[in-house]
Amino acid sequence: MRILDQRTYVGPNLYATFPVIRMTLDLGPLEGHPSASIPGFVDGLLARIPSLDQHGCSYGEAGGFVRRLREDGGTWMGHVLEHVAIEIQNLAAAQVTFGKTRGSGEDGQYHVVYEYEDAWVGEAAGALALRLLHHLVPADLRPGIDDEPDFDFTRELEDLIRGAQRRALGPSTASLVRAAQARDIPWLRLNRYSLVQFGHGKNQKRIQATVTSETRHIAVDIASDKEMTNQILGDLGLPVPRQDQVRTEEECVRAARRLGYPVVVKPLDANHGRGVSINLTDADQVRVAFRQAREHARTVLVETFLQGFDHRMLVVHGELVAVAKRVPGHVTGDGHHSIAQLVEITNQDPRRGIGHEKVLTRLDLDHQAERLMESAGLTADSVLPAGERFYLRSTANLSTGGTALDVTDECHPDNREMAIRATAAVGLDVCGVDFLTPDISRSYREVGGGICEVNAAPGFRMHVAPSEGQPRDVAGKVMEMLFPPGTASRVPIAAITGTNGKTTTTRMLAHIHKLTGAVVGMTTTDGVYIDGQRTVEGDMTGPTSARMVLRDPTVGVAILETARGGLLRSGLGYGAPDVACCINVADDHLGLGGVDTLEQLALVKRIPIEVARDTVVLNADDPHCVRMAAHSKARHVCYVTLHPENRLVREHIRAGGRAVALEGGVNGQMITLYDKGSHIPLLWTHLIPATLEGQATHNVQNAMFAAGMAFAMGLRLDDIRQGLRTFDSSFFQAPGRMNIFDQHGYRVILDYGHNAAAIDAMCTLVDRLHASGGGGRRIVVLAVPGDRRDSDIAAIAARAARSFDHFVCRRDDNPRGRADDEVPRLLREGLLSAGVAPTAITCIDTEEPAVEAALAMTSPGDLLLIFADKISRTWKQVIYAGGKRKEGAAPAPAPLPDPVEEAGPLHGALAGMSMIQDARGVIFVEEEAD
Repeated sequence: MRILDQRTYVGPNLYATFPVIRMTLDLGPLEGHPSASIPGFVDGLLARIPSLDQHGCSYGEAGGFVRRLREDGGTWMGHVLEHVAIEIQNLAAAQVTFGKTRGSGEDGQYHVVYEYEDAWVGEAAGALALRLLHHLVPADLRPGIDDEPDFDFTRELEDLIRGAQRRALGPSTASLVRAAQARDIPWLRLNRYSLVQFGHGKNQKRIQATVTSETRHIAVDIASDKEMTNQILGDLGLPVPRQDQVRTEEECVRAARRLGYPVVVKPLDANHGRGVSINLTDADQVRVAFRQAREHARTVLVETFLQGFDHRMLVVHGELVAVAKRVPGHVTGDGHHSIAQLVEITNQDPRRGIGHEKVLTRLDLDHQAERLMESAGLTADSVLPAGERFYLRSTANLSTGGTALDVTDECHPDNREMAIRATAAVGLDVCGVDFLTPDISRSYREVGGGICEVNAAPGFRMHVAPSEGQPRDVAGKVMEMLFPPGTASRVPIAAITGTNGKTTTTRMLAHIHKLTGAVVGMTTTDGVYIDGQRTVEGDMTGPTSARMVLRDPTVGVAILETARGGLLRSGLGYGAPDVACCINVADDHLGLGGVDTLEQLALVKRIPIEVARDTVVLNADDPHCVRMAAHSKARHVCYVTLHPENRLVREHIRAGGRAVALEGGVNGQMITLYDKGSHIPLLWTHLIPATLEGQATHNVQNAMFAAGMAFAMGLRLDDIRQGLRTFDSSFFQAPGRMNIFDQHGYRVILDYGHNAAAIDAMCTLVDRLHASGGGGRRIVVLAVPGDRRDSDIAAIAARAARSFDHFVCRRDDNPRGRADDEVPRLLREGLLSAGVAPTAITCIDTEEPAVEAALAMTSPGDLLLIFADKISRTWKQVIYAGGKRKEGAAPAPAPLPDPVEEAGPLHGALAGMSMIQDARGVIFVEEEAD
């Protein structure tokens, strides 16, 4: 078996609405050998991963997958690989279950898709699963795959699990993430450790372990200085031990005598109980304890020893939310096993791990345990009597092997108030108060006790998963502090997809929002923009750029152009947009990335539509877009149509649905909104500069989509009108999108159109401009990206042939696998086939000379349309044509066209379809059976 391609999807994708990995697998000879036909394969697999017997695949019950493996015919190796990759992740503590394996369309090749939580773990699990399967099948069924005689699956699995544990969120951070998910608060992991962002844009909050973005730095400093904390709390009359700060061993001994034995010796600013020794009763013990403390800090504290049990009191936002009684790490004798053996037995508890990776920490026979054993006259080989408990630690930290008992409901009100006052005195929003008392259910004023420490980053695992008692939702309290009820955690997100018009619609919608005062984060084909400033240059229409915007703490609205390439490579990149639109699905990029038909392309474009939360805006004149409505879970469907008699839209409006329609009359064309039965005239198209007085129909449609999305996002009608009235198609507002330059005495239109639909739209505009008064020649600089099919190039040439008098054919700077002259030659052949005279065609391979030649042959009154690849470079060529920038008035604009053409219902596109109304009142169509 060989992996031909592997992709790790972030967010919703073609296969699921959550992250998955897809392997494209070539089974090779194994295509003819399913699992049941390979002697010993199933037994060997189950011997290594017995837990596969719990998979219920095929039969919907535990054991179903194993039954499928053994039954006549068995199952193919791609399906086996899927299950093994999932189960390896489960063994590494990931909670994943989804997988599916389907043929890719090529013989013996399959797409193996499976869910993951952490990308590294998911990818490593897939690689280990493949190696295991190779190890289990005979050599003749895996030609070209070398034997691994030293392959030890158990060891490899343990290495993977350790790697997963290193990368996993700690218990405290993980509990906060779960609390956020339960409250529908989005989250992003910002590094490999515990830095996490909750919420998006300007509404985001961050945490590092349990330190939040609201935690005051000065409060952390105070809590980290144990002497200062002791002084501040003592000055308020709170119960604290007397203490001294020392730097030498002899100072430590003198301080202990002065304070009076027993004492505690601990580092000034260490945590997790490291270097702490308690209940010291003589100078020798103090000297040993000082040396241990100095391993963790230069300055050491000596303080009076408080009698009582160790309690962690957790205060969040001024409320005591949990109390845990902590018991030091210990073993209990059985009369048979030594202390060392009891430690090993205790560490077999699956809840125990290394450090903070699990709810309990493994016990360790280190120097502190050896000191305690020596004091008790014991060794690691000593056998304890049955029932006798021996403590291996003098402190009760969970990080050193301690256990915790929840006693929240037993806490006396005086003790509760004491913890809250101590937290306020230090100034922390999340605080762990370490309180020693004989009985937490009785007031410290009555039984004594005191605060020995205040923690600025308290661990949550003793509260969310206590060894005994009721778990507490302490992480939920933190989420409620960071995002009080009614507080937004998200910013509005709009996703714009489709074949043509995405960038212009994105810029229109961003412009409308910006005029309302919002800080807009925008992704487009030419970069990432924050508040109008381009921060990253390049084609930024994929998941990485979307996450850039959502991470930016200044962004108030995210407007995200969403292209097919990013969706195919990596998925959407975030959970879901609030509003999503699909402008159209047209012939472009077919034959690339496994997308060969318009139906397959529509499936890709449908991804943001499927997951949109509030509204989807769909082109009712495009049957591929219309079908998407049936797959949307959004609250509203808004249809956009250029044809007011569109039967689907009329029925949708009658049902109270939302729509944007273009309505015509003697005065021109009006963009009109419909919502809940209301008819809302919005704006005459000739008042929108980007439409060239309504003649650029494609920009009329783009404006309609921008208006529909802005309306769905709650903007006022006047704000939408003002935004559209002030948006033009200049190079500075929409580079490469119908940019017009009239300062040479002739008109130049610069456009990035690079597929048949985009070129048709621009050719139609040129035809209208010519019909409405343009008497000069029409010249075009024509090009097509080299990765388009020959048939696509021929179709583009045939369409252009109808609209121009002279053609300059070129290629892009990057020929994308073709010969340098191949695209110009194919365009020439297509033009000749369409009846263009050879003398009307000029072929110049590269863009700059081609543009220069076209500008040189253009005369006053002519119109030159340039389909450009390098937009900025070509725009400079245009404005400095002839060696310097020319001045002069632009020609008078063309008059308004005749009233809108007679419109019909989708020009027959809905023939053979039936209309269905769902529970939301949404009308969508369904193909009827033949």
